[in-house]
Amino acid sequence: VQLVESGGGLVQAGGSLRLSCAASGSTFSINAMGWYRQAPGKQRELVASIISNGGSTNYKDSVKGRFTISRDNAKNMMYLQMNSLQPEDTAVYYCHAVIIGPIPLDYWGKGTLVTVSS
Repeated sequence: VQLVESGGGLVQAGGSLRLSCAASGSTFSINAMGWYRQAPGKQRELVASIISNGGSTNYKDSVKGRFTISRDNAKNMMYLQMNSLQPEDTAVYYCHAVIIGPIPLDYWGKGTLVTVSS
């Protein structure tokens, strides 16, 4: 599985961005996908996740009500709509996919930078 993010950039506080993740390869095997972020000097953290079957979603508390994760399985795409962005949302955002099995397989994109100015 290969993952490629796009859509990052510079935005003012209160603005919006939409991140996209294009998946290729054995996408039919993916059980769940998510967006992580890593700010300078901080650990990578889960922002939002979505299950392949049923579309159940989960969000980090600080982004609930502002961010929306979605998938288009027909296009092998995942999105993160980010509204009301704040400077603390500044980070590199990574697309993640997992295939659950006897040995779980994790896949990562290279990341896209989101910078929110105050």
